[in-house]
Amino acid sequence: MKAAEEMSPRNLNRLKRLLSMSPEHSPRNILGSRWQEYHGRNDWSGLLDPLDENLRRELVRYGEFIQAAYHSFHSNPAMSAEEVLFPRHVALPDRSYRVTKNLYATSSIGLPKWVDDVAPDLGWMTQRSSWIGYVAVCENEREIQRMGRRDIVIALRGTATCLEWAENMRDLLVQVPGQNDQAHGQPKVECGFLSLYKTRGDHVPSLAESVVEEVHRLMELYKGETLSITVTGHSLGAALALLVADELSTCAPTVPPVAVFSFGGPRVGNRGFANRLNANNVKVLRIVNSQDVITKVPGMFVSEGLDKKLRESGATDVLNVLDNNMPWAYSHVGTELRVDTKMSPYLKPNADVACCHDLEAYLHLVDGFLASNCPFRANAKRSLVRLLNEQKSNVKKLYTSKAKGLSLNLERDSDLLTSISTCLPSPS
Repeated sequence: MKAAEEMSPRNLNRLKRLLSMSPEHSPRNILGSRWQEYHGRNDWSGLLDPLDENLRRELVRYGEFIQAAYHSFHSNPAMSAEEVLFPRHVALPDRSYRVTKNLYATSSIGLPKWVDDVAPDLGWMTQRSSWIGYVAVCENEREIQRMGRRDIVIALRGTATCLEWAENMRDLLVQVPGQNDQAHGQPKVECGFLSLYKTRGDHVPSLAESVVEEVHRLMELYKGETLSITVTGHSLGAALALLVADELSTCAPTVPPVAVFSFGGPRVGNRGFANRLNANNVKVLRIVNSQDVITKVPGMFVSEGLDKKLRESGATDVLNVLDNNMPWAYSHVGTELRVDTKMSPYLKPNADVACCHDLEAYLHLVDGFLASNCPFRANAKRSLVRLLNEQKSNVKKLYTSKAKGLSLNLERDSDLLTSISTCLPSPS
């Protein structure tokens, strides 16, 4: 009966709609006076399960800001001294925003010279400094009125170069420079993430310097207006987003509300770091795929759930000693929205590691998420074209075969997605 339903004309018409390139938008309702609620003032209480339709739309929108960062980087990954003088173009998914600053991350380590001798064609894969994201600000008055404030977005891509991968592997906890908060525990973060965040390049400032300087400038430029700061990232970008939010929360006597929307982010620091973010009123919403292994590392074998049970059973003092002294005593931060690859009717339940961590797969799952006890929503609007092109081997054979049967040229449609230079389409 299930197979018959999947082959029914109604279901095939719906599949054709999801595979079409015609833009179909989820409703953009007026957030107005409720914007702080959607920005995490109450830690998204009552909005996640079931998932509020306005919050779903905002999450997908911020995820598409990250996709724009990926697209801009991969269209020109090589880094040159001239690039700083002539900033690269970023095709934003939302015309209401304008990029005001390009951001770069630099590794504090370098590959041995013999690597270039053995593999001279690696090129940009071995460069120490790379473009990693951007700062953008909303300038459209109608959109500002809809959102209830002027929004500053910081979007950060995930790992791409060899040295970024090398920094990811440096997973010992180190003390955050200049922070000694005994009240909330000694804040520590992963060595590699901190290196990429704080290291200056030969021709570019550090990511920390760039983002703080630009946010200071925008705060002064729009002084007197209602502002918000939204930091969003995927994978490595999700980790760096927490470091950015931590610094921005204390960069001035009065700072606009700071929220982080992270997709597929690893653990970044210890419990002291998490406590510090909470104390500084940084709101963090982590979108986690249950099948994504990246969200479960680094750290010891004690999960957040087990840690909570042990603390409730009276082992708090022992765990605090471990948190302060063990080099792998990591802890996640903030509120969690958990999705699952197995809930998608289009993806294989045994999808591989890459698919479970893929950003487009994340946005597909968020767009279809209703509640933890509900199936994939029947009226999901996100196009399947990008998902089919990027994760074709992980899509159920029924749908890949039907895509051919519907005479859809996926390669052509994928080229259309990446060839538009002025604005990337936002089908959801």
